[in-house]
Amino acid sequence: MMMAYHDDEWGQPVRDSRMLWEMLALESFQAGLSWRTVLKRRAGFRRAFAGFDPDRVAAFNDTDVERLMADPGIIRARAKIVATIGNARAYIAMREKGEDFATFAWSMVPDAPVHNHSGQVLASSPLSHAMSAALRARGFRFVGPVIAYAWMQAAGMVNDHDPACFRYAACDGTTKPASPHAG
Repeated sequence: MMMAYHDDEWGQPVRDSRMLWEMLALESFQAGLSWRTVLKRRAGFRRAFAGFDPDRVAAFNDTDVERLMADPGIIRARAKIVATIGNARAYIAMREKGEDFATFAWSMVPDAPVHNHSGQVLASSPLSHAMSAALRARGFRFVGPVIAYAWMQAAGMVNDHDPACFRYAACDGTTKPASPHAG
């Protein structure tokens, strides 16, 4: 599961607004936990959060929060659940103001993808601090610099594959390589 995620998804540039919002929500749930924990529950999250449809999630109320708190298919952290609902509302507010979420996110990283040549993965960066601040200014919560950095890695804004990894050169935003583990 982790190998397939690495080989087929992590670091591949994502430019779809709804998918970027889903990825940000999942990264928020990952805070303090392993990515494996979130990945194993991704289908449960998608079911519980209405396919990460921001319009549907933004309409969630206290009854939905309690439903989610009782759902063993997700990580049951009230603060993260409430933040995800609020973040759907922030996403919609951006859209209503004419600001596309993907355009916003990628405009924060004008030289994307930023290639990390060091082989050392950071927890945050000046860029993730700026992204976090910009998200918070738009009403997002649970999007600190570490979460923002993990999201930027996952979405391909920052290429943190090891330079020796077959994915490093491939994650330039133009190609999607075949996994060396496929077939």
